[in-house]
Amino acid sequence: MNHLIAVDWGTSSLRGALLGGDGAVLEEISVPAGILMVPAGGFASVFAQHFGRWQQATGALALIAGMAGSRQGWQEAAYCACPAGFADVASHLHWIEPGRIALVPGLSCEDRGVPDVMRGEETQVFGALDLLSIDGARMVLPGTHSKWVQVEQRRITGFRTFMTGEMYALLRQHSILARTLPETDGELDAAAFRRGLVHAAESASLLHAAFSVRTLALFERLPSGCMPSYLSGLVIGEELRAQGLAGASREMVVVIGSPALAARYQMALETLGIASTTIGAQATWHGLSAIAQQLEQSA
Repeated sequence: MNHLIAVDWGTSSLRGALLGGDGAVLEEISVPAGILMVPAGGFASVFAQHFGRWQQATGALALIAGMAGSRQGWQEAAYCACPAGFADVASHLHWIEPGRIALVPGLSCEDRGVPDVMRGEETQVFGALDLLSIDGARMVLPGTHSKWVQVEQRRITGFRTFMTGEMYALLRQHSILARTLPETDGELDAAAFRRGLVHAAESASLLHAAFSVRTLALFERLPSGCMPSYLSGLVIGEELRAQGLAGASREMVVVIGSPALAARYQMALETLGIASTTIGAQATWHGLSAIAQQLEQSA
């Protein structure tokens, strides 16, 4: 592989890296130019503004992962159905300019007759496989919509989406609980966070457990400043409870995400007796590099 322009174009941000032939990052940029901030018909000019210099200098292929391939993005890239591996995704690239700019398609799967989708996370999963030199794992990608992904023999066999971050925001800002919470989250209180995790596991229902935020404040069992951490523990605890992992799994979970959020999930898993390891933002660049290499091999 020669140079590669690796791009992660999300809803609120645009990140890109120029990779050398060995996959090393030569240059990197990050700007607040997510797809929701691009005017109609403006994707080509935004791409040229930020990455045109790299492409002119190197003639490199550009692979773009994330929401740029959504219905609200540059062009809609059809989802690739699971199970899917490197070769499947490479063969389903959506070309903006043949041989020059392509969108990574994202994945779809079915769970009891209901579809689920991801865009961008599949690239991070492929990157994590390469970084860890593994062929299979259970992985979690925390966020507004967390993804739990199962990988076997270097293929994503299925995944499930949990609206954990969004549920936290809704309860935090738009429910009766908001009246008992401080204006800002502040630093994570580890003890309160763990208490929320344990209560979520024991309650077995977020609809019930969430009300404890109000009652613990009402009876002054927890200081107000701890409550955001406790609520975070509740919603993440509900997500983990749904995985059937607590106290029963020897399988290591791979956590892929930003350092702060990955650390929070690693703490949550540790509290429940589950081993984990973390991978950061570099997973995206490794994943796009792996897809480019697959594309070369199949050419």
